[in-house]
Amino acid sequence: MDWERFAQKMALMARDLLAQDSVSSTLERITGSATELVEGCDAAGILVINGKTVESLAPTEQLVADSDLLQGRCGEGPCFDAARDRRTDRVFRIGDLSDERTHWPLYAPQAHALGVGSMMGFLLFTEDEHEELGALNLYSRRPGAFSERSELAGWLLASHAAVALSSARTHAQMEQALSTRHVIGEAMGILMGSLRLTEDQAFTALRRYSQEHNIKLRDVALRVCAVGTLS
Repeated sequence: MDWERFAQKMALMARDLLAQDSVSSTLERITGSATELVEGCDAAGILVINGKTVESLAPTEQLVADSDLLQGRCGEGPCFDAARDRRTDRVFRIGDLSDERTHWPLYAPQAHALGVGSMMGFLLFTEDEHEELGALNLYSRRPGAFSERSELAGWLLASHAAVALSSARTHAQMEQALSTRHVIGEAMGILMGSLRLTEDQAFTALRRYSQEHNIKLRDVALRVCAVGTLS
């Protein structure tokens, strides 16, 4: 591998990641970069585990989505191990899926039948409060496709990707918070005008309705904006 050329591509990719305008486009750029930058990588995706729910994000090929769904059904696999390990410096490199029947007796033979030859997994993010785990997973159709150089390149990519993804998610959360404040403010204005309430009374009315009906405050506000009343 030409490391000087790799470093240049990595620098361009890092700037490009931070320039993405949404979480979904950031994820797609991450997985797309994996196939461009990591030697031996045919396909890539991000597996998210939230409790017992498995979600496949930004897969570059159907093979990735099929593998993620398979791991979800089996409840085992290298991507599960990478996501659950919670150590960002840990890499799972599987040289040959046909040799992993004892480690993942349900997943390995079926993944091999899908066409997966070898894999690597890198922890990408964790959200302990919500038990949300994510791993960047790289696939090859050939056994033994990933070398130590591939592993280092993948780890560097995952490190940059984690920073960019964290930034994108924070930005999205801020935008959501601002949007929520705007909707609530608009709903309060409607109630203040129609019911002649003070600002505090309008907010209290929204909050009380939210609590009594077990509906999120933002959803209550959206309803008021749509129909002009709480009832």
